[in-house]
Amino acid sequence: MNKILLIGNPNVGKSVIFSRLTGVNVIASNYPGTTVGFTKGFLRHDGMRIEIIDVPGTYTLDPTSRAEEVAVQMLDDIKDDEQAIVLNVVDATNLERNLNLTLQLIQRNIPMIVVLNFWDECKHTGVSINVEKLEQELGVPVFTTCGITGEGIKHLVESLEQVKVSTLQVDAENIWNEIGLIIEKTQKLSHRHHTFFERIGDASIHPFTGIPIAIIILAVSFYIIRFIGESIIGYIAEPIFDKLWTPVLMKISGLLGGSGFFHDILLGKLVDGSIDYVESLGLLSTGLFVPLGMVLPYIISFYLVLSFVEDSGYLPRLGILIDKFMHKLGIHGLAIIPMLLGVGCNVPGAMATRILETKRERFIAATLMAIAIPCMAQIAMIFGLVGEYGVGAISIVFGTLFIVWIVLGLILNTFMKGESPEIFVEIPPYRFPYIPGLLKKVWMRIHWFIKEAVPFVMLGVLVVNILYFSGVIQFLGNLAAPVVKGIFGLPKEAVGALVIGFLRKDVAVGMLIPLGLSKSQMIVSSVVLTMYFPCIATFAVLLKELGIKNMLKSAGIMILSTVIIGGILNLIL
Repeated sequence: MNKILLIGNPNVGKSVIFSRLTGVNVIASNYPGTTVGFTKGFLRHDGMRIEIIDVPGTYTLDPTSRAEEVAVQMLDDIKDDEQAIVLNVVDATNLERNLNLTLQLIQRNIPMIVVLNFWDECKHTGVSINVEKLEQELGVPVFTTCGITGEGIKHLVESLEQVKVSTLQVDAENIWNEIGLIIEKTQKLSHRHHTFFERIGDASIHPFTGIPIAIIILAVSFYIIRFIGESIIGYIAEPIFDKLWTPVLMKISGLLGGSGFFHDILLGKLVDGSIDYVESLGLLSTGLFVPLGMVLPYIISFYLVLSFVEDSGYLPRLGILIDKFMHKLGIHGLAIIPMLLGVGCNVPGAMATRILETKRERFIAATLMAIAIPCMAQIAMIFGLVGEYGVGAISIVFGTLFIVWIVLGLILNTFMKGESPEIFVEIPPYRFPYIPGLLKKVWMRIHWFIKEAVPFVMLGVLVVNILYFSGVIQFLGNLAAPVVKGIFGLPKEAVGALVIGFLRKDVAVGMLIPLGLSKSQMIVSSVVLTMYFPCIATFAVLLKELGIKNMLKSAGIMILSTVIIGGILNLIL
């Protein structure tokens, strides 16, 4: 035995069992030729090093989505490998639905073991399963586990050698009849009353009660995210760069003479004789500070909160709650994830678009997020910029962005060819997350960002730096001046803020304060800065996620939308 595939329906606890079986060193990757991710790790057992793969969740071996296609392909990859086995993880509280996949696996004559997870919840849900009888019916070993507490995991590992190929003959056309017979022989249900968490779960998916619950959960989540992110920046990231990295850069600056081509490329221009991590634009200054000092803290805080909300069982409910509305925009309910991430920082929002099945959905979601979703830092600056004019002015800014988000989604859905797949997601009961597994998931996501996104951000900073040094940015700024003055009604000096906005939006908003803009100009400039282009970090990640061709299309939509909306606001206000 050298390889184990963990296979099961979504939300059956595969990832928690995976965390129990593997150590800290796990690898998150995409399946070749796809954007579907999976994780793998290793188990030491009887002196052997066994590879364990957490296969994307699937309901069937007749795939209906890209993730299910990958799951089937992974099975095909091991069909001739005599050293590979399958652990079919099953939700013991929902045996009937899960057995559909189990019997399909049996049809493939795969050496397997069935793992009844959430065994502890059976007694709370009135479910009684005769494990020995179920083993006889399926013809393969059946073990019970509770992934969260670890109960049964040790016995499962010690019994891996019992794996076998079932001799059960299953009629593919009458598989549900077979499931019904198995359930009748092995499972008994007893009456019980709804638990408190089940009542909350039901309330979460009904619009009348679900929308207020969603507002409360999202508001609390954003507060926690901002608190953690800003704390990391203020107490860890900025002190590390200011006290440890700045002296190193200043010594390098002295060796390079304080200016010149290579100095400005590597360190950027000195501001008041020192490194300014926002304005210097050097590869080793801004190029490192933007992804590690500004973006990474929010990614850590967002993924902590997102993973908690995800593992607790709330995220699928939110997706279902808004699915009907999101389909009108060309995306399904789970596209709310990149939108929510984008509110904290557009970079993880851009990365999260890969959870969507089709290129069409990913393009629409990425474009809508980049245009109409301001990041947390920019939101704070918008409040500082137009807050003095009261709630009305703030409402106009965010109301405009919300309308743009909806209208642009409707337009893209109308004119882009293709369909938006239906949302197929299991609604699990509310559970307290398994914290070690949650932290492992967060670490894998952070590791991916550092490995994949940071080099692209640094490359983007390098390109912008060269464009600045060569005068191209200034030339483009002069070209844009007539639009800024004539259509947006802003002074020529606002062009500089728009250019800086490509690097960091919140700083660009702050650059508008000394210009003495009127109330209407403040509103227009805030909306334009949000819409016209993503910051360089987001741009770099979107370029990687969408490809050059689609990124250019998205950028064109951004610029056109900004010109139209900025002009309309200028006329109205």
